[in-house]
Amino acid sequence: MIKSMTGYGLAGLEDNNFNISVEVKTLNSKFLDLSIRSPKQFSDKELEIRNMVSGVLERGKVNLNIEFANKTSDDLPVGINEELFLNYYNKFQALLQKAGSQSEDIFKLALQSPNVITNVAEKNSDNQEWENVKTAIAKALNECDVFRSDEGKVLEGKFLENLSVIRKGLAEVKVADPVRKERIRERIRNNFKDWLEENSFDKNRFEQELIYYFEKIDITEELVRLETHLDYFEKNLKEDNNQGKKLGFISQEIGREINTIGSKANDAQIQKHVVIMKDELEKIKEQSLNIL
Repeated sequence: MIKSMTGYGLAGLEDNNFNISVEVKTLNSKFLDLSIRSPKQFSDKELEIRNMVSGVLERGKVNLNIEFANKTSDDLPVGINEELFLNYYNKFQALLQKAGSQSEDIFKLALQSPNVITNVAEKNSDNQEWENVKTAIAKALNECDVFRSDEGKVLEGKFLENLSVIRKGLAEVKVADPVRKERIRERIRNNFKDWLEENSFDKNRFEQELIYYFEKIDITEELVRLETHLDYFEKNLKEDNNQGKKLGFISQEIGREINTIGSKANDAQIQKHVVIMKDELEKIKEQSLNIL
């Protein structure tokens, strides 16, 4: 069963002491491209978080956001330099008096002055806090993985629809190919019949040239290979292992056979089916980029 690289997971934990929320968003990428946003108190856990993510999601562009709020802490996340604030306030008040002006914004102006408010370095998390965060991360990753599996089922259905259209085009080409060959033979026969009767000519050599010509325009092998590639593509949709890159390689081979059929056949009727098959293949290639 294939998986999509597009996914979403959200998990939270809450009790009387804390509130934790973990959000995971994923998109397609050739490798695991992980971006982590978390409180500074968990900055030393980044390697462990990466190992958790890689163990579940494996590949893709992953954005993981952790929010942690401690309900019982009395500590503010910022520090206020009260003495510096009062110095600013008194200085601004004195300037207003000298200017003979009045303002109600002195308090706000002093509070926003340089170095009055500073960020306070967060303490490192204790073991219990981290275990709770890990639980939330694991739940969010699992939700995201389930989301990817569901998206994979949808993509598998689309792939089968695309393959069905290509198979229909292949069947139409198989029907049209004998008619094309007979039409070519008749055209050659009519063009050269009179010329062969009026001129001395090595008929054996001419027949050899015709055989060589028909071998060059023959598409039997391409039709067989195309059908084989389609079967192999469908088989890999059912595999459990990551198939995204392999499906991309197979789609390239499918495209090579379709292009060769179109160029060698050189027939307007067959070319119509080739165009339809190429259009469906482009849809497959685009969707394959999002397969894990």
